[in-house]
Amino acid sequence: MTPSAHNTTQPAALYTAAQRARRDSSHWTLVQGILAPLQFVVFLISLILVLRYLWTGTGYEAATWSILIKTGVLYLIMVTGAIWEKVVFGQYLFAPAFFWEDVFSFAVIGLHTAYVWALFSSALEPVSLMLLALLAYAAYVVNAGQFLLKLRAARLQAEATV
Repeated sequence: MTPSAHNTTQPAALYTAAQRARRDSSHWTLVQGILAPLQFVVFLISLILVLRYLWTGTGYEAATWSILIKTGVLYLIMVTGAIWEKVVFGQYLFAPAFFWEDVFSFAVIGLHTAYVWALFSSALEPVSLMLLALLAYAAYVVNAGQFLLKLRAARLQAEATV
């Protein structure tokens, strides 16, 4: 096989020029840029409180409130992220560039919502609730990793076009 016969196509760019321009000019990009690290800080604080409760048996209320706050921030970033996706890609969710991140986001939201339901319906005991929260948090970490990898890919593609 000659070198020219190899498939040397580059992966599709994450953003077209028009999408990049919409991304860069949208205030929703700034909103996402603020909410994402805020959510991570809330996650870290909550994780510490949940682990403290599981380890010592104390601080249940603080851990519970922290999970509810984390869930609220998650809902907020999901709604504003859908708006951002509409502005940039023309659809609220599942734009090809972020399809799998959006799919997994629904799993994350489902687990957080299951926690809220279980809490308010008394369906689970406190330790089981905290374990469900940890499962939701593990899914969140995977999803955050997906988005970080996507941001890195976008940065590398932008550098390649300069």
